[in-house]
Amino acid sequence: MMEAPPQLTRVQQIQRLILRWLIGSLAIFAAIYVVPGIYFSGPGWQIGIVALIFGLINALVRPLLLFITCPLVILTLGMFSLILNALLLGMTSALAQSLGINFTVDGFWAAFFGGLVISIVSIALQALAGDTPVRIQVWRGNGPDQQGPRS
Repeated sequence: MMEAPPQLTRVQQIQRLILRWLIGSLAIFAAIYVVPGIYFSGPGWQIGIVALIFGLINALVRPLLLFITCPLVILTLGMFSLILNALLLGMTSALAQSLGINFTVDGFWAAFFGGLVISIVSIALQALAGDTPVRIQVWRGNGPDQQGPRS
């Protein structure tokens, strides 16, 4: 039986939001560093603004895109979501440039691999930071709901 996660206080919610924003900033920085075709120039704090834009687009647009493309996502066993990540990263680049931030994604493949790098780095950093609760259970014998062998 699953236990309900404990309710977070307002301070803990804000800390978690800031942690996710910092993780997003570091993931975008990693994509800029690793993926050819993703460029950024400007003061470092603007990467934080790009991460904020990317987070807002993911929160507002991604659910709608997943709903619209649900048959494709199911048909491709979730691989189409990588294409959606590329589209969202391209949208982030366009919105950031319209705000005067020099963040550029050159083409589909740069956006595709950038989205992949951002996803991998975000997952790894969230696991290391303890942001995502992980519960490991080890059962020995027949499992938690069985009594064992009967005599």
